[in-house]
Amino acid sequence: MSNIFVKNYVSTLDVVETQKAIKLIKNSFEKNLARNLKLARVSAPLFVEPETGLNDNLSGKEKAVSFNLINNKKLEIVQSLAKWKRYALKKYSLKGLYTDMNAIRPNEVTDNLHSLYVDQWDWEKVITVEKRNVDYLKNIVGRIYNAFLETYDLVCKDYKFKNNLPNEVFFISSEDLLKKYPNLNSKDREREICKEHKAVFLMNIGNKLSNGTIHDDRAADYDDWALNGDLLLYYPLLDMAFEISSMGIRVNKDSLMSQLTEKNELFKLDMPYHQSILKDELPLTIGGGIGQSRLCMYMLNKAHIGEVQSSYWNKEDVEEFKKYNIILL
Repeated sequence: MSNIFVKNYVSTLDVVETQKAIKLIKNSFEKNLARNLKLARVSAPLFVEPETGLNDNLSGKEKAVSFNLINNKKLEIVQSLAKWKRYALKKYSLKGLYTDMNAIRPNEVTDNLHSLYVDQWDWEKVITVEKRNVDYLKNIVGRIYNAFLETYDLVCKDYKFKNNLPNEVFFISSEDLLKKYPNLNSKDREREICKEHKAVFLMNIGNKLSNGTIHDDRAADYDDWALNGDLLLYYPLLDMAFEISSMGIRVNKDSLMSQLTEKNELFKLDMPYHQSILKDELPLTIGGGIGQSRLCMYMLNKAHIGEVQSSYWNKEDVEEFKKYNIILL
């Protein structure tokens, strides 16, 4: 996505009020999420050993930031905690957890929604084999969306914003979305369905569609592509589908083998994490990430994620956005 410059944009809140509102949003949503999903907070690592397989390679194209210790031992900054959380549930004997995840994604193309710095709530829950189904996935999506609405209603009340979102999420698969808009690319399909329904959970991301493409890249070794999806909201200010969460029921040994085969990544099976799944040593889980800055940006009606988080922006972008009253932190 390229930069979007909003004409006649004026932020409702100044920088100081924005910082206060960010604290309100984060404190409120974290509490609501933990209650709705019955999660305990834990501390999470900023870096891991790459050979463990615990780091997430996302779509496989992104390069993790790494550094060497004085003994030349290599460590990688986490790109997400999708795999580590499953390990942590077993290690801590918990049924559900959440944590603050901070990451650096140096290959990200920055724009209104994307930054080199990632901050999100990562969460994970243990499930039984009977809950590895679409109905349970939808139930969890509904609970997360309710946590969002509870927080958004509070923000709207305090800052006199208007909440135009529906009470429930609309669910659709990536294949059905393709059939509905066969002549549009994936991002335009998302925008159109979000314009229509305002709050959408787009399911089954990673598998090949009937036209031979995939809707969006997904790693082969954390989400089960038949049981995952993205929570999308329509964002009128930028006229776009606005992703606030990616989540899914995690792979079991069968879906792990199938998806690694599909992506020609069977070499990963030698890693300790993947061996733990094959040997049924890790619990079956569902989990995901929820963007903290994304949430704040949406609820505070900001035109750029740089208005709610401090990251790196090139000088040209900073000056250009300033012309449109968009001040990047």
